[in-house]
Amino acid sequence: MKEQEFAVIGLGRFGGSVCRELVDLGMEVMAIDSDEDRVNLFSNIATHAVIADSTDETVLKSLGIRNFDHVIVAIGDDIKASILTTVILKELGVKNVTAKAQDEYHGKVLEKIGADHIVHPERDMGIRIANKIVSHSILDYLELSDEYSIVEIRTNTKIAGKTIVKLNIRAKYGINIVAIKRGNEVIASPQADDIIKEDDILIIIGADENIDKFERWLG
Repeated sequence: MKEQEFAVIGLGRFGGSVCRELVDLGMEVMAIDSDEDRVNLFSNIATHAVIADSTDETVLKSLGIRNFDHVIVAIGDDIKASILTTVILKELGVKNVTAKAQDEYHGKVLEKIGADHIVHPERDMGIRIANKIVSHSILDYLELSDEYSIVEIRTNTKIAGKTIVKLNIRAKYGINIVAIKRGNEVIASPQADDIIKEDDILIIIGADENIDKFERWLG
């Protein structure tokens, strides 16, 4: 599996945290912002850090934005720039665009213009806290859309010692292990023969109902 390439547009609190987490997961990340100071902060974190106006189609073309696997539009308070950037990305042929919404109305507009995933960071934080309170195994939670999420789940003796192919959760539950945290180590894009150890943290992506089924089975 090739390393996925991401671009994060907007390096405020939300975009910055997404950028750092993707880098920690071993992904190639281009960090983009119109503010020079913000870009400088990420020059030693992201694979590439670029000062650019994302509402300029010519600029995005020059960055080869259509070649990225996934682009995250994390622009803060400028709703117009967020919408225009999303439109340009889709017109340029970017297959996966995740856009941050300021509110429900903004989210509906982003959906109408073709954003593939809408995130509401403030609303999602409440959901994450609730999930962490009621679940013994879910450590963290990020809603990607109304139906899909990324979660961190701590393993236990039930699956420790099994390989990923033996566990076979993709076939059984329709979810994917995209990374494994083991102490200070992060195994990005784990292989089928990687052995899961007790107290590993699995980073899983999938439909919420399928993640719930797996979490209940894990106990």
